[in-house]
Amino acid sequence: MEQSEGEATEQVVAHPADSAAETPTAAVASTSAEAPSDSPAAADESGAEESAEAGHAATASPEASEDTSAPSASRLEEEGDIAADYVEELLDISDLDGDIDIEIRNGRTYVSVIAEEGDDRLRGLLGKDGKGLEALQELVRLAVLSATGNRSRLVLDVAGYRTERAQELEQLAQEAIVKVRETGEPVHLRPMGAYERKIVHDVIAEGGLVSESEGEGPRRHVVVTAGV
Repeated sequence: MEQSEGEATEQVVAHPADSAAETPTAAVASTSAEAPSDSPAAADESGAEESAEAGHAATASPEASEDTSAPSASRLEEEGDIAADYVEELLDISDLDGDIDIEIRNGRTYVSVIAEEGDDRLRGLLGKDGKGLEALQELVRLAVLSATGNRSRLVLDVAGYRTERAQELEQLAQEAIVKVRETGEPVHLRPMGAYERKIVHDVIAEGGLVSESEGEGPRRHVVVTAGV
């Protein structure tokens, strides 16, 4: 199994076998049952994404971490190494294969698990509507928090799911733009997470319309309007 950014120099404190369960399926199920969206790491992520949605610079809550400045490149690289080690160990336990790619862009760490050609077993980690992937991402963020003491906005992708999903969201946003222009009425999209809402907001803004998030918790969704 390869890591594009080199071998990690920090040991992960929270190991997959210790922190959740002996298999990814059990780990994901356990995390989902514990409602990861209520955890401190998830709360920080939601707050940061909501700020980005509104077009403002995202800042960390003083209660979440003493370091409110943007993470340094070295810190992001460390996050990537820790995350890659954690995911690699999880894959080894589950007898799954995949290359791990680490990318730093826009002040955030992106870790992708790339399946070998013709091997679809990694997609079993995604769960329905990507919920398994979100739970696994939360586990990885908690591993980073345990090892560094810092909250992470790291994004995990498995088998290209987020790339495929981004394309779907862009198409959904374009359809909403057309409908608003034709009818002049607001369009309410179905509920989705903060990361996905941000993708939609960006497409709507590029299309010259206005969008905002409404609702609370799992009902939070994007509303597209023509603006003033």
